[in-house]
Amino acid sequence: MLWFVGLGINGYRGLSLAGIDVLKKCEVVYAERYTGALYKEDLEGLLSILGSKVTAVERWFVEDGREILEMARSKDVALVTYGDPLVATTHAELRTRAARNSIKTSVLHAASGITSAIGETGLHAYKFGRIITMMSDSRSAISVYNVVYDNLLAGNHSLILTEYRYDGANDPYFLSPAQVFKMLAEAEADQKFEAFSDLTFAIVASRAGTESQALVSGSVASLLQVEFGQGPHSVIIPGALHFTEAEAVASLSRNLDPPMDNSRNIKRISTQMVERYAPRAKQAVQQMREIMRAETNKETVSKETFDVLENADSYISDAERFLNQGKFELAVLSIGYAEGLIDSLRFLRGMNPWDAPS
Repeated sequence: MLWFVGLGINGYRGLSLAGIDVLKKCEVVYAERYTGALYKEDLEGLLSILGSKVTAVERWFVEDGREILEMARSKDVALVTYGDPLVATTHAELRTRAARNSIKTSVLHAASGITSAIGETGLHAYKFGRIITMMSDSRSAISVYNVVYDNLLAGNHSLILTEYRYDGANDPYFLSPAQVFKMLAEAEADQKFEAFSDLTFAIVASRAGTESQALVSGSVASLLQVEFGQGPHSVIIPGALHFTEAEAVASLSRNLDPPMDNSRNIKRISTQMVERYAPRAKQAVQQMREIMRAETNKETVSKETFDVLENADSYISDAERFLNQGKFELAVLSIGYAEGLIDSLRFLRGMNPWDAPS
């Protein structure tokens, strides 16, 4: 049988009485150390409780899983994890593989760093959107940025977990909040969705749920001046704030700036496109009309030409109407059709209305 036993967020001291009973009867105990910090004192603490050998294993060992599953076919085997065992997808996948191989499993759940970070801030758990992890690899930043943007569009809060590494030889590596902010700023410069800036209100939860917990909230500009110490760190970027949430953040954290709704000015890409291009298209249509009306040779300007401009005007109006109705894809299509008609006349008549002065 394969047991998944959560330690919670306080190392070996977070082990439940039920967890102790299970581990004492297991013949093989593995303790993974990649989802959270499992220090030497934690391993020694487990050994002192169990009086038997505990083997610390790395991520690759659990992902491979063959030895764990083979052992569990004939023995009671336990995998000890940081936090709640099934928050990590690697553990959930291993449990699925065990079930497919007719190996019985059981889970002893425990406190999670995710729920602890959310609960300690006083924010409402049901208002959080998709959770994402920021890695030190620069490619991670765009994914995190896009999740924050999508969450803000829905008015939801974003919980950003941060990278943790521990090889047993050196001090643990925790990605700092300052690095998270730097990478999000770089993603903003690239994407330009207006989802992040120095004015963005954020909450940094360091070592959430432990005795050394620190919660600091404020604008990114203010938070960049803070030294947060050792991790793990989580960063929360709030969306729409209920007044009770705003009061909780101001009261429960070291609050540097008044809590702010980061979603209040966030706009869909389609909205930004229509708002940007519709005025330019209107200006181009008007400029083209004035040019053609000024021509003295009436034979060169047919009624059909003016009809095309009328159609372009209609598409622009449709785009604005669809935008107000929340039909964002149709709004973008309509403004695209309008620009297509304008450009067709531009090429046919050899004029460039897009260069019209504002």
